Amino acid sequence: MRKVSVLIPTYNRHHALAVTLTSLCFQDYTDFDVIVSDQSEKDCHDASLETVIRLLRNKGHSVRLFRNLPPRGMAQQRQFLLELSQSPFSLFLDDDLILESYVIRNLLKVLEEERCGFVGNAVIGLSYVDNVRPDQQHIEFWNERVRPEAVVPGGGKWDRHKLHNAANLYHVQMKMNVSPEHPLKYKVAWIGGCVMYDTIKLKEAGGFGFWRELPVKHCGEDVLVQLRVARLFGGCGLIPSGAYHQELQTTVPDREINAPEYLSI
Repeated sequence: MRKVSVLIPTYNRHHALAVTLTSLCFQDYTDFDVIVSDQSEKDCHDASLETVIRLLRNKGHSVRLFRNLPPRGMAQQRQFLLELSQSPFSLFLDDDLILESYVIRNLLKVLEEERCGFVGNAVIGLSYVDNVRPDQQHIEFWNERVRPEAVVPGGGKWDRHKLHNAANLYHVQMKMNVSPEHPLKYKVAWIGGCVMYDTIKLKEAGGFGFWRELPVKHCGEDVLVQLRVARLFGGCGLIPSGAYHQELQTTVPDREINAPEYLSI
């Protein structure tokens, strides 16, 4: 059993997934395995993807790929992955990211130190690097230990999510000259794309078991989980982030049913 399981849900993105997995090959921290749950319309034997899987295995990482069909929504997809994780820490990673080498190391270090429910790296869209938005760059740091807190959609803490738009986080961390060797914890509403959980705490908060209460077409399942985990155990974001978005078109275009609004927190 590895200390960290990297859990990746994917759908019709084999090329992007290959890029994401490549960045895992060169992480400073190496005690992790990889589990991929694929709901693609067809099983694609992509040479680039197969090559990087061989490289990860050659470096000593277990890589397991599962076909999770028929699709029953993103919450079920994430619950499926969570149930496969046997590690004390579970990193949910989107299939269209590129990670700096320090990402897993820093997430794990802070999560172990703080003993909170989750720690995440919000994703940065580098196409917005010249789009500076000072009005969206407010950041609140945890200057003490991360504590449980209640965050609700539309509440006073909800506007924190604006920091994660475009390249706002990149501009903040560059302006502050934050080093990966000395990351800073900050307060979040929620984080998308790259979030490490204490596996036991995530399961104690119910995980994504609410998938049965949602229509197949929904969004916000990761938001709802983080709100529930934060209420019980706390959670935080880290800068510098080190997670970059490949900026592909979303695979969840129907966003009418938003889990935090549809279900109670």
